[in-house]
Amino acid sequence: MSENKVPHVTQNGGEGVKFVYDFTEGNKDLKDLLGGKGANLAEMTNLGLPVPPGFTISTEACKVYLGSGEEPSALRDEVSAHLAALEQRMGKKLGQADDPLLVSVRSGAKFSMPGMMDTVLNIGLSDKSVQGLAKQAGDERFAWDSYRRLIQMFGKTVLGVDGELFEDALEAAKTAKKVTVDTELEAGDLKKLVTKFKKIVKSEAGRDFPQDPREQMDLAIKAVFESWNGDRAKLYRRQERIPHDLGTAVNICSMVFGNLGPDSGTGVAFTRDPASGYQGVYGDYLQNAQGEDVVAGIRNTVPLAELERIDKNSYDRLMQIMEILENHYKDLCDIEFTIERGHLWMLQTRVGKRTAGAAFRIATQLVDQGLIDEAEALQRVTGAQLAQLMFPRFDEQAKVEQVGRGIAASPGAAVGKAVFDSYTAVKWSRSGEKVILVRRETNPDDLDGMIAAEGILTSRGGKTSHAAVVARGMGKTCVCGAEELEVDTKRRRMTVPGGQVVEEGDLISIDGSSGKVYLGEVPVVPSPVVEYFEGRMHAGADDADELVEAVHRIMAFADRKRRLRVRANADNAEDALRARRFGAQGIGLCRTEHMFLGDRRELVERLILADTGAEREESLKQLLPLQKKDFVELFEAMDGLPVTVRLLDPPLHEFLPDITELSVRVALAESRQEPHENELRLLQAVHRLHEQNPMLGLRGVRLGLVIPGLFTMQVRAIAEAAAERKAAKGDPRAEIMIPLVGTVQELEIVREEADRVVAEVEAASGTSLKLAIGTMIELPRAALTAGQIAEAAEFFSFGTNDLTQTVWGFSRDDVEASFFTAYLEKGIFGVSPFETIDRDGVGSLVASAVEAGRATRPDLKLGVCGEHGGDPESVHFFHEVGLDYVSCSPFRIPVARLEAGRAASQSGGSDHR
Repeated sequence: MSENKVPHVTQNGGEGVKFVYDFTEGNKDLKDLLGGKGANLAEMTNLGLPVPPGFTISTEACKVYLGSGEEPSALRDEVSAHLAALEQRMGKKLGQADDPLLVSVRSGAKFSMPGMMDTVLNIGLSDKSVQGLAKQAGDERFAWDSYRRLIQMFGKTVLGVDGELFEDALEAAKTAKKVTVDTELEAGDLKKLVTKFKKIVKSEAGRDFPQDPREQMDLAIKAVFESWNGDRAKLYRRQERIPHDLGTAVNICSMVFGNLGPDSGTGVAFTRDPASGYQGVYGDYLQNAQGEDVVAGIRNTVPLAELERIDKNSYDRLMQIMEILENHYKDLCDIEFTIERGHLWMLQTRVGKRTAGAAFRIATQLVDQGLIDEAEALQRVTGAQLAQLMFPRFDEQAKVEQVGRGIAASPGAAVGKAVFDSYTAVKWSRSGEKVILVRRETNPDDLDGMIAAEGILTSRGGKTSHAAVVARGMGKTCVCGAEELEVDTKRRRMTVPGGQVVEEGDLISIDGSSGKVYLGEVPVVPSPVVEYFEGRMHAGADDADELVEAVHRIMAFADRKRRLRVRANADNAEDALRARRFGAQGIGLCRTEHMFLGDRRELVERLILADTGAEREESLKQLLPLQKKDFVELFEAMDGLPVTVRLLDPPLHEFLPDITELSVRVALAESRQEPHENELRLLQAVHRLHEQNPMLGLRGVRLGLVIPGLFTMQVRAIAEAAAERKAAKGDPRAEIMIPLVGTVQELEIVREEADRVVAEVEAASGTSLKLAIGTMIELPRAALTAGQIAEAAEFFSFGTNDLTQTVWGFSRDDVEASFFTAYLEKGIFGVSPFETIDRDGVGSLVASAVEAGRATRPDLKLGVCGEHGGDPESVHFFHEVGLDYVSCSPFRIPVARLEAGRAASQSGGSDHR
């Protein structure tokens, strides 16, 4: 078997399969097989660093155990053989009475899961061997301290005894001795504690603490296997998106002792500051302690720099090893070490976790040091980290009063006065007030209020609800689906858990990165990274933030490397200009329905209520110049770059008042015998247009086919705006997109009319416009018949929001708030399919549509304009299947640019864009 190849393992372990590896056999590239800890212990052993001898049981053994409930049949013999070799090397046997070999049994998954799984130290101690350890060490206290630690860890981890019982007994012993820390307990005190601990085990576990050292080790190994599926481990994996089928390795390592007195100790160290990325001496050290004492906070540690004064030889050696490891791993390293009577031992190293800011600083530092190149620097940062740096954050040191938590829909930190309708939000905002728009859920009517507000809070909806999608597009902080908050818009108040009432005008704070809702004002820390992207801070300037400089360099790497172009979802000139500042290379989605709101609402209502063709034509005639003005401004803002305009998509009922509210108005007017003819006509129209499932009803291309003149007016507005810009020496590059097409015949009918209108405008203006006409692929049938549809389309834009909805049969406005939480907890989803593209289902349709479309039309332009266009993982998928561009909200453009560069770097792509 090749050393870098993971062996095939049958359910019962199959003959000839190797499950156990000595530290001398592995290397850092075998994390799948040996777990991160085992692979890195092997790597340090290969480097000649002082690693206590030991061996690793592979993740494959764990998978067999978890699948069958039994260890592989060959495992015991393999462990015995490696244990015998370890005993021969150490010159002592596990748990022997006179001079015992002791070992630790530690978990070690492929991905770091600190504290999530189990570890047992001092395996091999018993009533007999503790005496031998005391004699061999010349320190009776140390031996009994080690024994009580074993019983405590073993009892809790392996036998399931409540850890508080051991802690209470330890506290009682310290109280009886009138001391405050465990190091002040003497040998006699610890002997008594051991007796007490054994009684706790007998009482709680129903068995004696095992005296056989091999039984201790075997039971500890099983406990580590089983801890892979412990509640805390599963929760951590869900949060970190770690696959559930990897299993954990088990590391058996000969013990070295940091609790042998003042010349011994244990610590953790980082080769750079994981919070800032700066080089220096970072870490903690604790004298006369074992490893768990540092992380458990039992006693106060001292800064790592203090070790130079305590034990200069060990300190100097540690600094040398840290430099060796960082140069070898070419990254920040996180190190665990123990000093045993002046001898330094390395117990673990791994590439260290770091803050988002540290990640960018370290990546550029390592490039400057010649340790990595630009392509590797791109792999050291992520779009998620960049997003963290872009949004303002609440001051972590501030005192807060949390009153609720919802879905973190759009990142950021927003503070303002609670308002409960769009009109008030606009009114107060114009008066200089900062407001948070609070609604049960938002709809297109709330757009003005959403624009005016600092942030949006809803008690319903999920990450793809109206509030969430629009908020992300505007870069607004948004928390959705905070169900524990009772929003009463009529009484203009919100009731929080505990009964406290938030009245309109009360200050609240919302955190769109965590979903948390606070009472009062929480101080906000601004982001210099956003100031950089908006051109208010220039990299290279004397006052430039070091972080901004690092982000600037990484983004330059990404832009040189990426193949995918990045466009913006933008509906007006203001958003378009912001998108250009953020690096957009065009607009991939302009949603024209947003242009029909506000002061144009009455015209749209007239269009819907029109009883005759003449009335309808008059409404469209009045809408035409307004639409044209919108497009002129948009084309001017994006001059020289493509602008894809989607014709009207949503159901018409969204432009009419709410049916309940309108019914009440009509009923009240009738009871008062007041005129209500217009309201009655509106109510009749609402009833006429009512659909059980409007998102699958009369919308998209269907509107253009059944409402004469609607799409014609929009196409004419686009064409006349383009002609006007060309006459003004501009360079408009408009593209017309037909939504919700399911069959090529729909597209052909609309296209024929659009071509006719464009030809009329060309003739009237004397200008050649060359407007591309394409469609959204957002229905499964469209994806499955993409080859046919490409005959009539010059481009496809995948609308992955609706495609996900229709493939899964989900109502995206409902499911996230209803059962997605349960699906995530049960592991059915690793992440919401509305957040990251479902590669197996939705992604398969996208890939097949790309292939079929280009088979028909090789020059077919392909993009995506759904929410997935700004999702880091999804961007990699779109690169892989060969799209030309992704389109996303303006504030996600830098993230998409970065991830497009990372995707090209991973695939070995060229700098060609």
